[in-house]
Amino acid sequence: MPKEQTSAAAYTAKNAWTVYKDEAVRATMHSFCDDYIDFLSSCKTERETIAYCERVLKEHGFSSNPADRAYVTTLRGKALFALRRGSRPLSQGVHIIAAHGDCPRLDFKQHPIVEQAGFAQAKTHYYGGLRKYQWLARPLALHGIIAKDDGTVVPVCIGEQPDDPVFAIEDLLPHLAQKQVTQTVKEAFEGEKLNIILGNRPKEQKDGDEEGGSCPESVKSAILDLLFERYNVREEDFISAELQVVPAGRAAYVGLDRSLVGGYGQDDRICVYTALRALCDMDKDQDANCALIIWDKEEIGSDGATGASSRFFSYCLEDVLQAQEPATPLRHVHLASKALSADVTAGLDPDYQDAHEKTNAAALGFGTCFEKYGGSGGKYGSSEAHAEFFAELRGILNRRSIPWQAGELGRVDHGGGGTVALFLAAWGMNVIDCGPALLSMHSPFELSSVVDIYSAYMAYKAFYEA
Repeated sequence: MPKEQTSAAAYTAKNAWTVYKDEAVRATMHSFCDDYIDFLSSCKTERETIAYCERVLKEHGFSSNPADRAYVTTLRGKALFALRRGSRPLSQGVHIIAAHGDCPRLDFKQHPIVEQAGFAQAKTHYYGGLRKYQWLARPLALHGIIAKDDGTVVPVCIGEQPDDPVFAIEDLLPHLAQKQVTQTVKEAFEGEKLNIILGNRPKEQKDGDEEGGSCPESVKSAILDLLFERYNVREEDFISAELQVVPAGRAAYVGLDRSLVGGYGQDDRICVYTALRALCDMDKDQDANCALIIWDKEEIGSDGATGASSRFFSYCLEDVLQAQEPATPLRHVHLASKALSADVTAGLDPDYQDAHEKTNAAALGFGTCFEKYGGSGGKYGSSEAHAEFFAELRGILNRRSIPWQAGELGRVDHGGGGTVALFLAAWGMNVIDCGPALLSMHSPFELSSVVDIYSAYMAYKAFYEA
């Protein structure tokens, strides 16, 4: 039977492992991912992420003075703007990479601590789009701050050190779940039952108490006493706390070949880290002005003071213009700028392939993914990239032999999702989504590809240096 002929004009995305096949490059790639795993393991909240990024940028010469050529500023510890000036005037625009530092999680309610059936528990409200059952019967950690009315802020991180206790949400045993297994997932797993177990030991009776008696809410009282003893906080202080429940433990390589990285928060901290490294490692003598933005609140619509719908980005640019080019109108910078909305996409799932349209699905191991449009249904809620800009980016990556692919988030009318791209597009600039594909997105243990992580870093660096 004659061999099928392939047209020289045909296109097939390249598996990134065939591009990065030199052993020295692969060693560099794994070293990069070693550092990424450390970052992912230590930065599990937006505050921790922003603090890490600000520290790294300042180690690389960024200052808090908008008149300097390398400038970084933050807002409320949850959003960050960094700019590295090139040789071009700001009126010719900025190369912007925008990512988000928030991730799906469980937040303590304002009155969190309750006692039920002999257990002290913390009531939570889930944040972002998550599948509730994935958070049951697994080790959890507590991160955040407790802000007291005297201005004191108490940092909290429990469940990450080897000798720390962890927390958990109990799950119903299968012997008693006959009703539950007949319900829909939404009915079977209620948000109000995502309660964190804090303890089970009642408060010990003092001398003079009635023998054998127990005070009301005795386990809760014991937990409150413990918190006061260790952290000097009272129950009222939890009303103004920001405490997040996240998966406990480190990120890790996955697979016998160590080709994947597994861990919590890769949507979107995989893009935060790769863009941060790209800005720090880029050629310092480049022509383009290059900026990094890390926003908060993307997982719940990008609203609020630290979200992409806020004026934080424009305020930062105004400060730089006032210090460096006061005659340049802000709108000229917006209109001349080019941006990558650095966010992840859904990878082709080997066990749920019917959720994707395979011709246009991103695949792990094929490089960073461009998405020309997002949204859902008839592209509602989307910012569609212009053809000329997409072609320009293809050329930048192709000339550097950086593997990339194009895709979309699921089948038409089957799902979809949004990013910060439309908020950047609202200023009139060119923008497109670009980031690695993930499996198990929004779960407590997301999966990414080692080569895609490195490809995203190289792509962001090339964009900055173009």
